Amino acid sequence: MSPTAGYGFWLLAAGNAALFIGFAYSFARPLNGRDWRSFGAFSAFIVALFAEMYGFPLTIYLFAGWLQTRWPGVNWFSHDSGHLLEMVARPGINPHFGPFNLLSTVFILVGFWLIAAAWPVLYRAVRRGTLATSGPYARIPHPQYAGFILIMTGFLLQWPTLVTMAMYPVLLVIYFRLAAREEAAAAAQFRAEHAAWAKRVPAWIPRLSSSSRGPAISP
Repeated sequence: MSPTAGYGFWLLAAGNAALFIGFAYSFARPLNGRDWRSFGAFSAFIVALFAEMYGFPLTIYLFAGWLQTRWPGVNWFSHDSGHLLEMVARPGINPHFGPFNLLSTVFILVGFWLIAAAWPVLYRAVRRGTLATSGPYARIPHPQYAGFILIMTGFLLQWPTLVTMAMYPVLLVIYFRLAAREEAAAAAQFRAEHAAWAKRVPAWIPRLSSSSRGPAISP
């Protein structure tokens, strides 16, 4: 790709991927094999994302004919056009200030905040051999997984690609399975304490009420 089209910058793609993966690692800091698997899956998603964002726009290349037919006034190989949802909804408008881009920013920031806020709580609990129930764990049982999901959702809204859209449901299954295994292990280890905590905390989405939730269902 010609650099004038906004692509072909592989060093920029690698640098951005390394920056986001390193940023996530500084918050997540995997503690065991399960943590490393979840972090590795997230890292693969980020690499695929930035490879299309700055390297080669595979998704736009494959759909260029259809996109050009539907929206002939748009230069689909300009870098801004990679914000596909914004360009399809409002062609010709600066996509950086559109609703999808703004919502994606919120998701990404909240996701990183969840991961950052959850890690020290989990680290202290592991060191003490106790159940993590404070901080974000007082609202949801798996804030780090929820944080990774929010970040991936935000990037999909901002820059959807065929590869990341294919990876997204697979990664959801991975996180749901890891969460179910961790919850089962915690229930076996902490028994009554875990049962009391599980009644107060919703499975994934926090709520304002303190009503009980049912037992978690493994995907």
